[in-house]
Amino acid sequence: MLDNDKQAKKAERENTLAERVPELQLSNLSLQDLQNICKELHRKIDVADEERYDINSKVTKNTQEIQDLSQKIFELKGKMKRPALKRVRVSADAMLGALLGSKVKESVDFKANLKTVKKEEEKKEEVTDWRKNVDAMSGMEGRKKLFNAGQ
Repeated sequence: MLDNDKQAKKAERENTLAERVPELQLSNLSLQDLQNICKELHRKIDVADEERYDINSKVTKNTQEIQDLSQKIFELKGKMKRPALKRVRVSADAMLGALLGSKVKESVDFKANLKTVKKEEEKKEEVTDWRKNVDAMSGMEGRKKLFNAGQ
């Protein structure tokens, strides 16, 4: 069975090559004819590369879709496999755009939406220059003033 499959694939490959690339007869051709053949071969190579690129992009798209669907299956089954997260630096505007969608384009002022809270002013003792009060606070009368002020 395997030998038959290999032979069938080999025969199919030879048939497609014979269709796409005919044998070249380069004898008795002028320089202009050889250049034309080279240009034609280059065009065919370009077409084949374009097809290969298109198929490759379709394959990568399909593999990504398969991975997404298998991730959804794991989520539905409850066997959540957490992917490794990467640290990403995002500005506030970009984060809003990601969260709210593309409908928010202008910058939002967050401070305007905050509540204003009134703080109670703490009573501060007046700080005076200590050099002015040295004479007034010296002696027993000065200590008596400090004692009475503390009560």
